[in-house]
Formats: sequence, structure tokens, C-alpha cells
Amino acid sequence: MDYKTAGVDIEAGYRSVELMKKYVKSTVRPEMLGGIGGFSGAFSAEAFKNMEHPVLLSGTDGVGTKLKLAFLMNRHDTVGIDCVAMCVNDVACAGGEPLFFLDYIACGKNYPEKIASIVKGVSDGCLQAGAALIGGETAEMPGFYPEDEYDLAGFAVGVVDQKDMITGENLQPGDVLIGLASSGVHSNGFSLVRKIFDMTSESLDTWVPELDGKLGDVLLAPTKIYVKALKSIREAGVTIQACSHITGGGFYENVPRMLRDGVVARIEKDSYPVPPIFRLMQKKGSVEEKVMYNTFNMGIGMVLAVRPDEAEKAMDAASAAGEYPYRIGTIAEGQKGVELC
Repeated sequence: MDYKTAGVDIEAGYRSVELMKKYVKSTVRPEMLGGIGGFSGAFSAEAFKNMEHPVLLSGTDGVGTKLKLAFLMNRHDTVGIDCVAMCVNDVACAGGEPLFFLDYIACGKNYPEKIASIVKGVSDGCLQAGAALIGGETAEMPGFYPEDEYDLAGFAVGVVDQKDMITGENLQPGDVLIGLASSGVHSNGFSLVRKIFDMTSESLDTWVPELDGKLGDVLLAPTKIYVKALKSIREAGVTIQACSHITGGGFYENVPRMLRDGVVARIEKDSYPVPPIFRLMQKKGSVEEKVMYNTFNMGIGMVLAVRPDEAEKAMDAASAAGEYPYRIGTIAEGQKGVELC
């Protein structure tokens, strides 16, 4: 009897590490210390030593049941982007620059090529965010996960000078709300998605005219990473007063998180184009509109508030960074919350 007989293939683990090294190396930042494969990842404080009052920010999350689609489609090279996005977008909401990221993959059986494909997606997300993939863990857990399945989670650490933190405390009535378009469903609400659609490899491979694409391709589209867009807006001289990453809980849960007491966010639902996938889900699943906005991003992945005289500059900067910004509403006096009209 040995470990391999028990279901854990140490050699496969070594092979996975070798295959993923090139992806990890692509994310290296000058502040990274030591090589790949140590017991901990080291990152020099040189990145923020000149800040007046550096504040470390952190974010952690996973991909959730969207992974079920990856299993059915046998496509594993983009879910890593989702994992990174869910973490770094939260860090960026506070005005932070993501510095480094670590991932955790737990699987029933270590297939080195599959693990390397997952890590490729993680490295792609890190490159989009400008973060270093400083470490991670792959745990082979036979008997706990089915052989062909895995879970993926991670966390990011970022930094911001305290004076530059986005807190929402200076929000004023009349401030403009700008929404940055999402790339689709992102990585939230998939427990409902999987109830609406027939989750088979055949149905996911079906061309859907309303979507101008295959259902699986549209649903699996990776989450947008907004780090560089928010940085571009700040570098344009715009002060972002408040910011919200639209994740699980949609508009109703996430927008109030960026507000101070005494103000309400009023969002006009027809101020931007809602992607067809959301209309299709609402119709096919007979889902009430409020439930849609309380579950999904509905086409807006990030909401930020700016002063009225800086709105156009902010939108120009977001566009220059490759995003699609929309003026979607305003801040008004009222009970803290969100109103969709």
C-alpha cells in the first residue's frame, strides 16, 4: 500500500507544477522575492514605501457553481480569470492596486494538463490586473471530490494610500453614477442559471440565435477585470467618490454598500443596453424582474459615483481603457439604498 494506491499521485503533482511554471513566471513583478515553489510567497514593500499611510487591502472569493459548466464543456482555461476578477475587483473598489494573488485548487484527481490549464486562466487574470501570481496550492482529495471535478478559490492583496481610499463618505446629492459594462453573467447567480437551462453538454453546445452564439460560450465568458479602467479614471484626474462591484445580490445588495447614510442611488434601467442573455433567462425561467436585479449584474459589472463636472472625463478615461461606460443614474437625498426606475 502506498499514497498512489490511496488515490494521491505525487508524481502528477510534480508534473502539474512543471506545466504551470511558465504561466506563473509571466506574472512576475519586480517586488517578488525568491523562486516558485517555496513554502511562502515573498513580496517586497518597495511597491508602496513612498506612500504617506499605506493601507493593505484584501479580497477572497471562488468561482462558485459556474465550474459545473466548465466540467460539462471540458474547458478550464478561463475560470481562473473569474477567480482573479472576483478578488481584484473588490480590492479596486476601495481604490487599491492589486499586488499579488494566490490560488487554491482542490480536485478529486490531479490531471496535470487540466490543472495547468486552470492556472493559465489564473495567470491571464493576474496579467489583466497587474498582479503577481505569487503562490498557490493544488490539493488532490480522492473520495472528497469526484475524479473529474475540482473547486477553485483564491485571494488578492493590494495597497492604497489612505488619503486615496474610496469610501463613499463624501457622496453628495447630484453625483453621477457611471456603470461599466459587464462581459455577461460573470461568476454569480449560476445556481439559478443551472435551474433555468438544461445543463447538458448538448444544450450548452447549441447555437442560440438571440445570443448570436452558443449558450455555453456565452455563459462561460470570463468576468471582466476593471482594475486598469479604474486606474485610468484616477490618472485622468477624476476623484471616484464611491464604487461598487456588482456581484452576488445584484444591484439591490451591492450598490447600497458604497453609500453613506442619508443618500440613495437612483438608477435608470433603460440607460444602458441589457445583454440578451439576461432577457433570455428572465423569459425562459419566468423570473420576476426584481429577482433578476437582485441576483445578476444585468449588464453592469461596476458602478462608480463621480462629481457631475467630472463625469465626461471619467467616461472618456474608461473608454480609453477599453471599457463601455454608461451614465446610469444619480445620487439623491434619501434613505440609504437603491431605487431602480
